[in-house]
Amino acid sequence: MPPKRKKESSENGKEKDTKKVRTEDFSSDAETKDGKKWNLKIVSWNVDGLRAWLEKDGMSVFEHENPDIVCLQETKCAIAKLPNDIKDINGYKSYFMSAKLDGYSGVGLISKLEPLVVTYGIKDKAHDDEGRCITAEYEKFYLVTVYVPNAGRKLVTLDKRMDWDPKFLKYLKDLDAKKPIIVCGDLNVAHNEIDLANPKANKKNAGFTKEERDSFTDLLSAGFVDSFRHLYPDATAKYTFWTYMMNCRAKNIGWRLDYFVLSERLVPQLCDSLIRDTLTGSDHCPITLLMHM
Repeated sequence: MPPKRKKESSENGKEKDTKKVRTEDFSSDAETKDGKKWNLKIVSWNVDGLRAWLEKDGMSVFEHENPDIVCLQETKCAIAKLPNDIKDINGYKSYFMSAKLDGYSGVGLISKLEPLVVTYGIKDKAHDDEGRCITAEYEKFYLVTVYVPNAGRKLVTLDKRMDWDPKFLKYLKDLDAKKPIIVCGDLNVAHNEIDLANPKANKKNAGFTKEERDSFTDLLSAGFVDSFRHLYPDATAKYTFWTYMMNCRAKNIGWRLDYFVLSERLVPQLCDSLIRDTLTGSDHCPITLLMHM
């Protein structure tokens, strides 16, 4: 169970619980195609700053979902500064990787299931100094949580992104040769026009350049599957990120930047891949994967 929430004093001096009333119902009877119900739930969320996310009730995702594993991206928090609320969650073990630059990037993995091995980075110092990737090995699969480099405003860091993509793909292929993998996180690309609200206006902007989209196509061509599009190939207006500007979230002017990507041989075990766009706390919403493992 998640930690108890803080209490505050009411006007009569008595404490009142500030815990929000649970209104979400994320129960699911999802099954594989051959009728096996899910038994593994993974949540992924770009929190856009861990401490701000905590203040915005981000931890409620543990109550709503009761997940087996939670993966976080863009934590923006040095290991030494991690709040106890996120480090010490009853029933979970936590693993974090921060960037050398405080307040930048960073990823986390919080798991009920204790991994066999946890590794940090992709064995490339320049990228690993930015705290972008944690890999947890479980008995039947690898789980990789990743925050892919953003190409930046006016594409100032597109070169860094184009250096990352083939290196990350090689890293995944090496893992996949040993056992199947689940990749989750903010991949910082809207793969096709259906994956963002305004494709024509964004073809030269970060996240929708030809280079980034082609790199994602290369990933899928190497034996991996975009779980959401596999199940919902024609679903429109399904986004995971909305800029804070111009009331974009309320208008649903967004991008699908967050993914669960699976080894092809895991597809028969896929039950559902969901976008939890009613949960706030960041400029991204969480996504949820249901698998029968």
